[in-house]
Amino acid sequence: MKNRLIYPLIGILFLSLSAFAFHKFYMGVFQVNYASEKKMIQITSRIFVDDLNKGLEKKYHKKTFVGTDKETPEDVELLKKYLAENFIIKVNGQSKAITFLSKEVESDDVLVCYSRIKDIDKFKTLEILNSILVDWNAEQQNITHISAFGTKKSVLFTESSRKEVLKY
Repeated sequence: MKNRLIYPLIGILFLSLSAFAFHKFYMGVFQVNYASEKKMIQITSRIFVDDLNKGLEKKYHKKTFVGTDKETPEDVELLKKYLAENFIIKVNGQSKAITFLSKEVESDDVLVCYSRIKDIDKFKTLEILNSILVDWNAEQQNITHISAFGTKKSVLFTESSRKEVLKY
């Protein structure tokens, strides 16, 4: 009788604990570095490929295959457009054009994008808007690490917190 009760309880406990292990994690990681010797802001973005394609499909109503074997030049253009609309940097209150340089797939499921902003002299404020994938998924979080003038700061961007102004 005791075993009849123990085994189902162990089974229920196992199933309830394993449900937490299968919860999807929605995170993007961004690195913004100010290279004063080059007068340049360098940006590295790491985004999960499957989440990115779902977000692009929702935004542009077109199935995309960025970061896969089926990727097309049109997919890459949509990616560039999406990044330009959802990752914006203002230096001393002025918007700066971000140039997309290249991309690569890391670990089969993470897309790494490299971008830059040229001709940046010393600045007092850096405003970052990062809304990558937050319109697609309210659970999306984008951690952004910023290195400038020998200091490192980190900002967490979410659906309710998409913009931050950093003062130097």
